[in-house]
Amino acid sequence: MAFETLTSTCVPLPIENIDTDQIIPARFLKATTREGFGENLFRDWRYDKADQPTDFVLNNSEYSGKILVAGKNFGCGSSREHAAWAIKDYGFQVVISSFFADIFKGNALNNGLLPLQVSDAFLDEIFQTISNDKHATIKVDLEAQTVTIVESNKVESFEINEYKKMCLINGYDDIDYILSLKDKIEAYEKVS
Repeated sequence: MAFETLTSTCVPLPIENIDTDQIIPARFLKATTREGFGENLFRDWRYDKADQPTDFVLNNSEYSGKILVAGKNFGCGSSREHAAWAIKDYGFQVVISSFFADIFKGNALNNGLLPLQVSDAFLDEIFQTISNDKHATIKVDLEAQTVTIVESNKVESFEINEYKKMCLINGYDDIDYILSLKDKIEAYEKVS
């Protein structure tokens, strides 16, 4: 799915050092396709041992949206790609944090999920805004590489690899990108 601009409410998760086993516990890694992992996103935080819902933020109907706002060092731990699959399958398109584990960041970008890194101060401001108004919105402009707190109109720029940016904007994975060059590849082969 192509990504250019997203304006959405957010789900706040102000916890630092969230690792991939917390995002999607290992016992749910039996499938080989990307679908269905969202139902077990943060499973051990969302449900108690009797499989009853807890007061975890994803169980709170007052919060919704396509943007997950998380504490610093999101996606640390093991390198499982399933963490990005679970977040994306749940319906999030963007995760905002002040720091991402490198492997998680790569897995997210490879799966059409934007890991958007902001400063600690801007992250705190986003959390404060959501605390004041559960329906506060964030605007993510991938082309301009800016994130805006709509209510205060405060803006911060973010960095992203140019290739991954192009892939997100066009809705490409790596294979789709290569296929988009088919005509150029065929023309090159004719000349060679």
